[in-house]
Amino acid sequence: MTRDPRLPIHPTARRLLAARTLRSIAQGALVADLSLYLHALGWSGLGIGLSFTAAGLGAAVISLCVGRLSDRFRRKPFLLGYEALTVLCGLAPLLSHSDALLVAAIVVGGFGRGLNGAAGPFGPAEQAWLAEVVPGPQRAWLYSVNNALGFFGMGVGALLATLPGFLLDRLPPTQAYGLLFLVVIAGALANLLLLAGTPESQREDSVPKGHRVQRMQRWENHLLWRLMRLNGLNGLSMGLTGPLVSYWFALKFHAGPEEIAPVMAATFALAAVMALLAGRVAMRHGLSRAVVWSRGFGVVMLLALPFMPWFWLAALIYMLRLASGGASVGARQAQVVSLVRDERRGLASSVNAASFQIPQSVGPGMAGPLIAAGWFVTPFCLAAGLQFVYVLGYDRMFGRYDRRADAQDRKQASEVQGGG
Repeated sequence: MTRDPRLPIHPTARRLLAARTLRSIAQGALVADLSLYLHALGWSGLGIGLSFTAAGLGAAVISLCVGRLSDRFRRKPFLLGYEALTVLCGLAPLLSHSDALLVAAIVVGGFGRGLNGAAGPFGPAEQAWLAEVVPGPQRAWLYSVNNALGFFGMGVGALLATLPGFLLDRLPPTQAYGLLFLVVIAGALANLLLLAGTPESQREDSVPKGHRVQRMQRWENHLLWRLMRLNGLNGLSMGLTGPLVSYWFALKFHAGPEEIAPVMAATFALAAVMALLAGRVAMRHGLSRAVVWSRGFGVVMLLALPFMPWFWLAALIYMLRLASGGASVGARQAQVVSLVRDERRGLASSVNAASFQIPQSVGPGMAGPLIAAGWFVTPFCLAAGLQFVYVLGYDRMFGRYDRRADAQDRKQASEVQGGG
C-alpha cells in the first residue's frame, strides 16, 4: 500500500494549506476560551450548550447546499464568502455586547467548535477544490499534512488564548476576551487576500449520462448512505465532549484560561505530529487502518478521562485522546473524496460534514446541563460507547478496500519475483 508522497505539490494546494493554517489560529483561540467567556458573562450550562447546538445545525444545513452548488459551479467564491462572513462575525462582539448578536456570531461563524482550520459550513467546497489539484496517490499524505497544519495553527491560537486570563482582574470579560476576536478578523482578512489570488481551473458543467454512469451513481449513493449512518455515531460522540471540555475543566477542577489554554496548545501540537504519523500509516497500511487504529486508542483514553483525580493527569489523558482521534481526520477526508467522481466530490464532502455536524450539534445541548449539574462522568462514558461502535462499523465498511489493495500488492510482488 506504500505511496510516494514526494510528488510536487500544486501551487493551488499550497495556498489552500496556507489558508487552513491561518484560519486555524483563530479557531484554536476560540475553542480554548469561548465557553469560558460565555461562563464569565453569566451564561448557564444549558445556554452555552444550546449555542453550540445551534451553530452545528446551521452549519449542517448550509454545508449541504454549498457542497451541491460547488459541484455545479465553482469552489472559490464560496471560500471567499466564508472569509468575508468571518470578518463580520468577528466584528459583532466588538461592536455590541448584545447576547443575541453574540449568539448570531457563534452560529454563523462557527466559533468555538474546534474546526481544525476547516472553512466551517463552506468546508465541502474547500475539500473538493483540494481534491481537484491533488492526485489520488498523494491524497492520504497531503490530506494528513492539511490536518496537521490545522492542528499546528490551533496550538498557536490556544497559546494566544492564555492572554485573557491575565487581564480578567483588570478588565471586564468583554474587553479581556475581545483580543481573540481581533485574531479572528486578522486571519480572515489575510485569507481573503490569499484566496483572491488563487486560480481555479474551469470544470465541465455537464456530466455525460448512460447506464454505466447511473450504476456508478447508485453505488456511490449506497456508500454515502452507509457513511451517513456511521457519521451519526461519530458526531454525537464528539459533540458530547469536544466543544465543552474547557467548561468541564473549569467546573471539575476550577481551572481558568491560563491553565486550560496551554493544555489545549500542547494537545494540538501533539495532534499535529500524530496526524503526520497517521498519514504515513495510511500510505503503508491503508486509509481505514489509520482511522481504526487511532480512533480505537482514543476510545480507551475517552473512557479513562473523567475518572482522573487531578487536573494535570486529566489534561495528559485529554491530550492523548484528542491527538489520537484528531490524527485520523485527514485519512477520513481522503477516503470520502476518493469514494466518488470529481463532479460529486462537493456533494460527498457536504454529506460527510452534515451527517457528522447534525448529531454533533445535539451533543453540547445534552452535555451542558449534565456538566453544570456535576455529572462529570456520564457524557464521557456515553461518548466512548458511541465511538467504539463507530470504530467497529468503520472497519467493517472500509476495511475491505485496504485488504483488497493488500491482495493486489501481494499479487504484483509475486508476479515480479516470478518474472525475475
